[in-house]
Amino acid sequence: MKNRVLAVFSSLALVSLALAQTVTVTDAEGKQISISDTSRVLTLGGPVTEIVFALGQGEKVIATDTSSYFPAAVGALPKVGYQRSLSSEGIVAQKPSLILTTTEAGPPAAIKQLRETGITTLILAADPSVQGAKNKIIAIGKVFGVQPRAEALARGIDLDLAQAKAYFTQIKKKPKVLFVYARGAGTLLASGTGSAADGMIKLAGAVNAITGYEGYKPLTSEAVVAAAPDAVLFLTDGLKSIGGVEGALKLPGIALTPAGKNKRIVDMDDLYTLSFGPRLGKAVIDLTFLLHPELKRPSGL
Repeated sequence: MKNRVLAVFSSLALVSLALAQTVTVTDAEGKQISISDTSRVLTLGGPVTEIVFALGQGEKVIATDTSSYFPAAVGALPKVGYQRSLSSEGIVAQKPSLILTTTEAGPPAAIKQLRETGITTLILAADPSVQGAKNKIIAIGKVFGVQPRAEALARGIDLDLAQAKAYFTQIKKKPKVLFVYARGAGTLLASGTGSAADGMIKLAGAVNAITGYEGYKPLTSEAVVAAAPDAVLFLTDGLKSIGGVEGALKLPGIALTPAGKNKRIVDMDDLYTLSFGPRLGKAVIDLTFLLHPELKRPSGL
């Protein structure tokens, strides 16, 4: 009897040891972050949340921010505000054992307060690039001890990108695409180089119509006409906020461009398009067919 009890305690000890195993992950600043408890995870940022769920760890997520709305199961979770304007009090109230986010989270004062509470916080580089997406997936896979699944997810992105390239390389002329970030007529920004939108346009076999500056600048009629885009790309919610395609054609200069004259106004879901998360490859395939209407999409793709 005594031996059996000892055996049970020994087994429990091994289980406890396994649960308490610590992994070390490098954060965006190059610091080594030790993680030993992933039982109550709070995710900030749509890409991070998507990755956790794609790796089969969604049941450990106790709360997210408002930019996280995919997959559908995320909708039932408590929200702690928007990732760029966080309050540390609301996050701490959820009693997370681990906070996962990227360098997009802020403000800095809130992040500093979270770290001072002693809650393990892993901040990864946002990095809107293919390699950046894969780096986040691999790092989060390490956090949960599911590296093989993470590596398979990263390989899937490469396969999808190769498929997209096989389609758009059939096209001799790359279309010029203007990306407009809209949140109502009062917020209209055109993307230059170095943005997530710029990266997506290039991955889909097109060229950014604006190359004279980095990041975003207010949309002006002069800049739009000079850019002469063949297509104008919006995020779905943004296009709705200005009245759809007809509203877009009324924006400064748009009607005078090849895109406006041909009504080549296209849109894709906000998170899907710019998150550079686990669905990156699929999003590039979809955008490829949106930007190259001459391509015939195979059935089932």
